[in-house]
Amino acid sequence: MPHPSFIMDNTQDGQFHFNLTARNGEIILTSESYTTKGACENGVESVKTNAPDEARFDRNVASNGQFYFNLKATNGEIIGTSEMYTTEAARDNGIESVMTNAPVADIQDNT
Repeated sequence: MPHPSFIMDNTQDGQFHFNLTARNGEIILTSESYTTKGACENGVESVKTNAPDEARFDRNVASNGQFYFNLKATNGEIIGTSEMYTTEAARDNGIESVMTNAPVADIQDNT
């Protein structure tokens, strides 16, 4: 069975970002862009640390009526954003997936 993973990649403009994938390979969280690989690695560690705490998740509704969430660090900075979901229940399942998968996810460095 595949394992959840943080997949670190370069962006088109030479920066770094990561996606957290669930066991099924689906992306469940995407980071911002980082100017250095070290900052990206710190972002991964921050997700691993903060994901188990449900209070770190902001549940939001986009202007088009779809649902999404942000994961925030203790300082309030957004460290990851979800995809868009059509229902609140699907968004909440996405949060549960991040809470479960992030702490045990492998790190795959594609940079």
